[in-house]
Amino acid sequence: MRGIAARVGLIGGLTVALIIALLVSAGVGQLSIPPAEVLGSVLHRIGLDIGPMPTHPRGDATLWEVRFPRVVLAALVGASLATAGAVMQGVFGNPLAEPGVVGVSSGAAVAAGAVIVFDIALLGTWTIAAAAFLGGLVTTLLVYLLSRDGGRTEVVTLVLTGIALNAMTSAGLAFLLFLGDQQAREEIVFWTLGSLNGTRWAAVAVVAPIALVGMVAALMLARPLDLLSLGDRAARHVGVDVERLRLAAIVVVALLTAAAVSFCGTIAFVGLVVPHLIRMLAGPGHRMLIPASALGGALLLVSADLWARTAIENADLPIGLLTSLVGGPFFFWLIRRSRRSAGGWA
Repeated sequence: MRGIAARVGLIGGLTVALIIALLVSAGVGQLSIPPAEVLGSVLHRIGLDIGPMPTHPRGDATLWEVRFPRVVLAALVGASLATAGAVMQGVFGNPLAEPGVVGVSSGAAVAAGAVIVFDIALLGTWTIAAAAFLGGLVTTLLVYLLSRDGGRTEVVTLVLTGIALNAMTSAGLAFLLFLGDQQAREEIVFWTLGSLNGTRWAAVAVVAPIALVGMVAALMLARPLDLLSLGDRAARHVGVDVERLRLAAIVVVALLTAAAVSFCGTIAFVGLVVPHLIRMLAGPGHRMLIPASALGGALLLVSADLWARTAIENADLPIGLLTSLVGGPFFFWLIRRSRRSAGGWA
């Protein structure tokens, strides 16, 4: 009972913290709006005549045209990346797997960059998201196939495979920069830095259904992933089709990564940091780890976006830069910790 209460408390605490972060982040900017007025604007918009409306004449329009699309997309991207990290760590069986570290995010970005440079618009506003999905799917499959040997995925092989794929995708992005015109180059640079600047509801409308489908699918994989953590043989003994589970997980990771990078570019380390911290608090069970990671990822990216907008006056820092500043040292610590627990990798 104590364990269940602690887990319910964790989900409840993360939910409350996320709501507070959304209200505060939406109110901060050149036009400052108190959280009570932000909440009042939302309640009035859904038909509840509760709370104060923004007192500034442009306050309500600023919230709904500029601030809300940005904070909602930040929450969706953070939740998608953290969920993808939790699934990837579960299917590879180690805490160092993450869409950015093993090259999945940059693979999706290369595909989206090709769409930008060659001005492809076969699916309208969905074209970039579809290309990012295919790029992420191909990269994830490559990581899976190249890092497995004798039915196992070793940590060192996984990380080295990710380094090689990141080098290849970096070369691909550089080639696209060489081919593209000035506008295409600026868009690709935007991708590599990661930013939520200029987000509108059209982007949210594309990302939201992909992210929600991916997160629901990830939750459906929670129990099989728990069984897979016992080992391939034990999982097969209790009826899990291991290979089918791995392929399903790869598709889910590609779907979530595509949702995350399709409009705001590559944002590294969210999928590494958040699931690991949640696992330390709540344990390794994926039925708890996946939803808590989604909430934690949303909270982290909404907070990071607020920091990016306010750290320097009249400047909007790339959010990918900030997550890398925090995630890089964390990744180094995680490698040292994993190496100690494994007794060395040499």
